[in-house]
Amino acid sequence: MAKRGESGGDAGLFESAAPRPLADRLRPHTLDEVVGQDHLLKPDGPLGRMVAARRLASMILWGPPGCGKTTIARLLAHSTDLHFEPLSAVFSGVADLRKVFDAARARRVAGQGTLLFIDEIHRFNRSQQDGFLPFVEDGTVTLVGATTENPSFELNAALLSRAQVFVLNRLDDTALEKLLSRAEAEMGRPLPLDADARAAVKAMADGDGRFCLNLCEELFALPGERVLDTNALAATIQRRAPLYDKSQEGHYNLISALHKSLRGSDTDAALYWYSRMLDGGEDPRYIARRLTRFAVEDVGLADPNALTQAIAAWEAYERLGSPEGELALAQLVIYLGTAPKSNAGYTAYKASVRAAKETGSLMPPKHILNAPTKLMKTIGYGKGYEYDHDTAEGFSGQNYFPEGMARREFYQPVERGFERDLRKRLDYWAKLRERRGEE
Repeated sequence: MAKRGESGGDAGLFESAAPRPLADRLRPHTLDEVVGQDHLLKPDGPLGRMVAARRLASMILWGPPGCGKTTIARLLAHSTDLHFEPLSAVFSGVADLRKVFDAARARRVAGQGTLLFIDEIHRFNRSQQDGFLPFVEDGTVTLVGATTENPSFELNAALLSRAQVFVLNRLDDTALEKLLSRAEAEMGRPLPLDADARAAVKAMADGDGRFCLNLCEELFALPGERVLDTNALAATIQRRAPLYDKSQEGHYNLISALHKSLRGSDTDAALYWYSRMLDGGEDPRYIARRLTRFAVEDVGLADPNALTQAIAAWEAYERLGSPEGELALAQLVIYLGTAPKSNAGYTAYKASVRAAKETGSLMPPKHILNAPTKLMKTIGYGKGYEYDHDTAEGFSGQNYFPEGMARREFYQPVERGFERDLRKRLDYWAKLRERRGEE
């Protein structure tokens, strides 16, 4: 096995003398050296068991950038004596795949299997994904695909049925600290950071091991022996842009986190996710729309003012612009997080939609139909209608459902906020209706 820092394979005469990035020099040479993925690689983990049995299944490695997907694939091939054949879906097409499959067939005849590693596999379109299914099925290649996107959305169902999906973690603080220590051992000196700045470097890496080591390389290249604090660190190196793609899964994950934090009345968590979305570049108008939806779906009539507040905050953002308008939306997040919650209106609407579809074209009862013509009066339109304002209680208690349809109670207000008052009104009207039925 090559020592750390040495080139493997058929290196050129001068390749070993060429400069190599620190992240490349510190690339693990055994699965034991991979950090942060013990849930998969430990002896009783799924990949650990496959390696012990020396029998790999086709798989999809799903995880954020810099968590070790490519390294793990390479080491899986090495650990099971498979030929490692890497391809990038960004730069490869059908012709490249054909060459790989032809070579894999020849290799198989000679007694060696092939691990085909496809980086960014979600970049292949549906027909390209279908194209290599037969070669996965007959064992010509063992497929290991790597993706940063949710496979459920980006990969064919046929491919997913033939490959196991393994989720890799973003590197936590412990894993990143191991990388910092390895970098220091490789360079033979400590990073020029005080304790707070060291913690800040790990925070800047945001779970990306490759980015963390690239930061280290920048720091080791600084002149002099000055130890940096957090302020000096911020002035020296660039902050990593947060991982957030407004059209992909990160977008949906964060809006889901915001929505559910509000539903759970955790205002502080909701403010955090709101700020995370803004920091990632989300359009505040999209957030305003989703907060307005929340006001009617999850607060509802428990606090009728929630919708008014939502529209007001949205309009305030439109008039103020950014960044002042973002404070109006933050105020709305606080209002919605602390408001009483009820989805009774949402549930009632859904139930009424189902009932409308089930009952078809039932006519309204004749007594609530207008009778502008003599014929309509003759056949009973409007007959027996009671004008509610003329009754003692302002409530006639007549039936307004179609004839032949039993009365349904779609709306069931909760005992929270303003809906307590609505519950009392409905109960009172129910008693009046019951009394009318007994008369």
